[in-house]
Amino acid sequence: MEVVLEKSTPTNATLTVKMDKSDYQPKVDKTIKDYSRKANLKGFRPGKVPPQVIQRMYGKSIVIDEVNNLLSDTVNNYIRDNKLAIVGDPKIDREKTETIDWNTQTDFEFSYELGLASDFEVAFESLPTVSKYTIQAGETELNEAIENLRERFSGQTNPEVSEVGDMLYGDLKQVEGEFNTKTAIPFARIKEEAQALFIGLKKEDTVTFDIRNTFTEDRAVALLTGLKDEEAAELTGDFTLTIEDITRKAPAEINQEFFDKVLGPEKANGEEEFKAQLLDIINDNYVRESNALLRRDIDEMLLNTIKIDLPEAFLKDWLLKVNEGKFTEEQIDAEFPQFLRSTKLGLIKNNISDQLEVKVESNELIGAAENMIREQFGFLGNDLDERMQEAINKMAMNYLMNKEEDNYSKVFNQVMDAKVFAGLKEKLSFEEKTIDVEQFKEIVNSLV
Repeated sequence: MEVVLEKSTPTNATLTVKMDKSDYQPKVDKTIKDYSRKANLKGFRPGKVPPQVIQRMYGKSIVIDEVNNLLSDTVNNYIRDNKLAIVGDPKIDREKTETIDWNTQTDFEFSYELGLASDFEVAFESLPTVSKYTIQAGETELNEAIENLRERFSGQTNPEVSEVGDMLYGDLKQVEGEFNTKTAIPFARIKEEAQALFIGLKKEDTVTFDIRNTFTEDRAVALLTGLKDEEAAELTGDFTLTIEDITRKAPAEINQEFFDKVLGPEKANGEEEFKAQLLDIINDNYVRESNALLRRDIDEMLLNTIKIDLPEAFLKDWLLKVNEGKFTEEQIDAEFPQFLRSTKLGLIKNNISDQLEVKVESNELIGAAENMIREQFGFLGNDLDERMQEAINKMAMNYLMNKEEDNYSKVFNQVMDAKVFAGLKEKLSFEEKTIDVEQFKEIVNSLV
């Protein structure tokens, strides 16, 4: 067998595979023998069908199968052994294959068009310095967090007179009709221009309103009536609500009970301790934000520093074919810059993972999937009982085995990317900068 690679440009090549009968015939003979032992044909005892009968009946299709299998293995092995940085899939020369006469030919020649990434090098010592930010939260962020937590742990009061933001409970009746139900109307569902009708109401007051012109969306009518969407859509005209109760959210008071709810019992004694610990938590959360910004800046540095050329015409043609019927040529053109960016970044990170000898183990994939399940269902911490841990493990395994969604590859790429990022942080030089939250927001907004 002869395999020849010819480059027409640094990013385009033709791979030619020539094979003669001696390359594929041993596999053909073996397959025919296997068929003869397993075939169940009329007139022959099971397992005793002569090979020449199998040859006469199935010889051509067996040759085609074995030649194609050998061809696929040869192309894949050549690409792997020669470490060709291919992009897209090898594209076979259909015109040449359509001229093959499988009845008479014994020697074959196949040609593939390959798209290649140009040669590039990732030299860690030559990469530029990257800014690494420490985000320092202050009084503004602390006070905002406290107010949000007061809302989150809020209680309820029952005021005598309604205001914006209240929840109104009462008897809902159709003025000219038979519909009647008990319901609750939140101010958030009422259009701003209609809210004045519902302000200043007391128990036993009655308010009249047009049910179709009062609420922010048609879905709200279904929710407050308890009807199906199509049934609620038929309700029109004036309705009355007779107030039976009014409830209002009351922000939690800043006291020891509040501190215990937020941090846990006896974690902080007094407001000063509470604020100090809460500020630490806020700053820990901004570490994630800082890491996300650092990852983005490293990606941009790599893309701007390492030049890679790609066969753009080849890739557009490949994308159009593999997404046939899903995307138009115009849609592919619109998304192509982002595709190029992602492809180049993937090639760079693959090179880095090879240099750093990054490996992803199966237990790391399972662990990542389990963590995702924990976060999704709110199972935080490591104090889960054995049965719950087994359930999480089972859900993680089922998730990874979902081939339709290709979840295994998604998790693999996430774990690989995280390990490459961790390895890169050990190799790169950084300029440490401490900024406040407003400066951080300005940096993020400038990147949009």
